[in-house]
Formats: sequence, structure tokens, C-alpha cells
Amino acid sequence: MSYINIPTPLRKFTDNSAKEEFKGATVIEALKSLTATYPALAPYLLDGEQIKPYIKLFKGDTDIHSLNKEQTTLEEGDTLSIIPAIAGGKI
Repeated sequence: MSYINIPTPLRKFTDNSAKEEFKGATVIEALKSLTATYPALAPYLLDGEQIKPYIKLFKGDTDIHSLNKEQTTLEEGDTLSIIPAIAGGKI
């Protein structure tokens, strides 16, 4: 099986699920599969056919930007991790 790790701030959109099985041969297909199951998550991850610029995705330990970005291929046993940007606080 292959999974997408859901970060804590986005779990409220996945019924508090920390990990979801995905379908799709590429990163963008996996995200579309995830957002088809959880439509409220789509505005936080996708901007049309593109991944929002402040969302980092890792295939295993590798940032997809150093691979083939949205078209990075995924295979059985892969784990995709979503890392949202977090900002705020006082300097």
C-alpha cells in the first residue's frame, strides 16, 4: 500500500486521519484522489491543476521539487508527506 501523511493542521479536513491511502501514478493524481475523498482539503492544497506554492511535498525523504514536481511518479509502497508552511509569531 501507498500512503499520504497528513499534517496535524490539515487533519480536521480528513476526519482526524493522519495517514490516507492514495490512488494515482503521480503526485498530482494522488492529491486529486485525496481531495476527491475530502473536498474541503482541496483549497488548502491545490490551485486548479497546480499544487499551492507554499505546500511542500516529499516522496519518502526527497522533496518533489528536486524530482519531477507534480509529475513525480509514485509506486506501490511509496509514502508522500505534506508539509504546509507555518508562519506567525513575534520577532
